[in-house]
Amino acid sequence: MNVPKKVIIMGAAGRDFHNFNVYFRDNPAYRVVAFTATQIPDIEGRTYPVALAGGLYPEGIPIFAEEELVSLITEHAIDRVIFAYSDVPYEYVMTKGAAVNAAGADFIMLGPHATMLRSRVPVISVCAVRTGSGKTSVSKKLCQLLLARGKTVVVVRHPMPYGNLAEQAVQRFSSYEDIERMGCTIEEREEYETHIDVGCTVYAGVDYEKILRQAETEADIIIWDGGNNDFSFFKPDLNIVVADPHRAGDEVTYYPGEINARMADVVVINKQDTAELEKIEQVRRNIMKVNPDAKIIDSASPITVERPELIKGKRVLVVEDGPTLTHGGMKYGAGLIAARKAGAKEIVDPRPFITGTIIETFREYPEIGPLLPAMGYSEEQIKDLEQTINAAECDAVVIGTPIDLTRVITINKPATRVRYGIKEIGDATLEAVVDTFLKQVNR
Repeated sequence: MNVPKKVIIMGAAGRDFHNFNVYFRDNPAYRVVAFTATQIPDIEGRTYPVALAGGLYPEGIPIFAEEELVSLITEHAIDRVIFAYSDVPYEYVMTKGAAVNAAGADFIMLGPHATMLRSRVPVISVCAVRTGSGKTSVSKKLCQLLLARGKTVVVVRHPMPYGNLAEQAVQRFSSYEDIERMGCTIEEREEYETHIDVGCTVYAGVDYEKILRQAETEADIIIWDGGNNDFSFFKPDLNIVVADPHRAGDEVTYYPGEINARMADVVVINKQDTAELEKIEQVRRNIMKVNPDAKIIDSASPITVERPELIKGKRVLVVEDGPTLTHGGMKYGAGLIAARKAGAKEIVDPRPFITGTIIETFREYPEIGPLLPAMGYSEEQIKDLEQTINAAECDAVVIGTPIDLTRVITINKPATRVRYGIKEIGDATLEAVVDTFLKQVNR
């Protein structure tokens, strides 16, 4: 009788759960002993619930901090470790691989054939080479183009299950009331509200087989809206990938961003209005080298400020998208660009005013500098963010996140939102790509 291989899945409450569901859950050749977690606060210490784990796991599966990985391998005589999270440099990945191999286990990364689900309706995937490249703007424009052509569009978002996993197996959002009712975090709001604003239903959760089958019942077209730089959970009929010249070179040195670059049908080189020409051309050369058949769309990411008079000549605190500054590694975002363009007198450093879990964020990501990431993975962290903003000695707050932050927290000083989108440069456009795609799929 064959003895099942003992497995640990390294993750961040997203790709790891999906890989388990589609590859390991009902597979008697394996026993998943544990998940390990990183990147996302307060994920470890939980249990992947019985309701999702299946009949082979009557007690569920424990989730440990990644720091315990090597001791877990030794304690449980683990055979294989599956690396299943995203937006990390190659050196980081192979350092983890070396630690796993040194402890005696195999180090494995599952690919598209093992993990992509097939849809009964056409799928357009929007992925990226790094967190914060501008996926949301591209996804939003695709939704608008398809809606204008009379199509029913459902967006399926890469997972962000930070609450009760069993209750979040399949989530459907079609209104702000849904977002409020399900107690969404700031990170979830940043991804869902944009699509709800243009009239699309959004699905997310944990069990993406069930999510896909439900989304298929109400969609002419499904848009996979990726997270970090992960590749799609669904097999795409059109694969659009967004690249960022502000981090030129990362498209071929980050996992799994280079996978996206190599698989793309279309690559959008974004943010060209604020990037150096040489960096733009570096990205173009790299894309053409690894994927010469990809269609390249050049685009700007125009930034607008709702109330620029609150910035000019003032001392301002800049709040940016959290994941972009943390594991995305950016030293600035749309908020800082807008503040400087609008003539801010000073960018106020938030670090003297940070409190609670925000202190931990800056300790883990010291390179953030004088910007405040809009961290909000829990109610406690949202409250810490509010207290930090309200304690800051500034004239106004510049909000560079994709959402109206004042819906979530109360700010005791003037605040203005920064918005950004996408504007193609030249003849290659998303509109032309969409029209060609609809003809190909007879929709």
